[in-house]
Amino acid sequence: QVQLVESGGGSVQAGGSLRLSCAASGPVGSGYCLGWFRQAPGKEREGVAVYRTASTTTYYAESVKGRFTVSRDNAKNTLYLEMNSLKPEDAAMYYCAASSRWRPLCRLDSYEYGYWGQGTLVTVSS
Repeated sequence: QVQLVESGGGSVQAGGSLRLSCAASGPVGSGYCLGWFRQAPGKEREGVAVYRTASTTTYYAESVKGRFTVSRDNAKNTLYLEMNSLKPEDAAMYYCAASSRWRPLCRLDSYEYGYWGQGTLVTVSS
């Protein structure tokens, strides 16, 4: 069982930056997927960035590529999402997720993730 706790959300102006953290308690195995997803009011949840343990392979949604960076501190068992050049359309509740089993590759598909955090809110003003 893995528990995930996000932090770091807040309110920023367009063009600003935030760093989200996701602390995991419980083992996240090698070859598992960790991801960041977001959901804005009235919209479906969408994948933002994913990270595959062991290979450290990352994958981003086109809308955030070049602006967001996902990384992990293995010693702290913590996943990060560095968000730069924030836009109003980035405003959403951001969720951290982990897969419940080994996967050959990680995708931005929420159905592949069995563990979810409670979310942290990001607000971006224009």
